[in-house]
Amino acid sequence: MLNNFKIILQTNFKNRNFLYNEIMTTRVQEIFGNRLRLRVCGICVHNGQILLVNHLGLGQPHFWAPPGGGVQTGEPAHEALIREFKEETGLTVEVRDFLFACEFIQMPLHAVELFFQVRIIEGNLAIGLDPELGDRQIIKEVRFFDDAQIRSTPLAHLHGIFKEVSNIAQIGHLRGYFKL
Repeated sequence: MLNNFKIILQTNFKNRNFLYNEIMTTRVQEIFGNRLRLRVCGICVHNGQILLVNHLGLGQPHFWAPPGGGVQTGEPAHEALIREFKEETGLTVEVRDFLFACEFIQMPLHAVELFFQVRIIEGNLAIGLDPELGDRQIIKEVRFFDDAQIRSTPLAHLHGIFKEVSNIAQIGHLRGYFKL
């Protein structure tokens, strides 16, 4: 009887998680879909670890990506990245060199992402929010990963740029355009 109860609880939890991710995926598509979205992303490597944000609704069950977000009309890319970093992580950063660009097309989502190297100036790492999503936030976790943690995370749960490198240090040396 106890085993049956555990199976029912596990099934209900999985169904609830699946339903939540389906709702979030739909929400993401409603807000960001069917248009080209220009994004800026920051590669923040500190003490040999890279900062990543886990988003619900962008992958099953996780989607870990460098912090970043959409550029608003009339907003310079550097300023957008400083704003997005603060919103998502609680950290103030200095934007340094432009590194590379990625294009992601999986309709209805289409994004061009500009990646910059960033350096932390101040702040305390915290789970932030996305003002565009109101009370239906998708940021689940924010943390630093070392090489071993990146390697132990399934590629399907990581931003596509991690397919291009074998360690964190190589990300800072990438240049050019990557179609994901």
